[in-house]
Amino acid sequence: MNGILNKYSPLALAFVGDAHYNLTVKQKAAEKHAKINDMQKYAADYCSARRQARISHYLIDQGILNEEELEIFKKGRNAKGHGAPKNTDAVTYRISTGFEAVWGYWYLNGMQQRLEQIWDLIETIED
Repeated sequence: MNGILNKYSPLALAFVGDAHYNLTVKQKAAEKHAKINDMQKYAADYCSARRQARISHYLIDQGILNEEELEIFKKGRNAKGHGAPKNTDAVTYRISTGFEAVWGYWYLNGMQQRLEQIWDLIETIED
């Protein structure tokens, strides 16, 4: 296993992954939309637990995550300390945390090409 996994807990990976994913989404929103309201709608959609859970299902169902990434996803999903927000159910929130853990893993490992590859896939997933 990679040194990042020894240094960061699954929830720490998710914490960093959430921040970087949100920044990525907001950058993409700014590139695509001129109006702030459109940017905010785009970001709210792509950063929702529901959308992240759907992305996770797609990545897993299509076999896009490798063995190590799938293990990180599962550790993030199963980590204790989840308190689901009012606007989503606990299962969806836990799945989205798994996605954020993998995103944080990619980011902290400097895997920019992998992040871009996954982002290109994310944009093709229908709502």
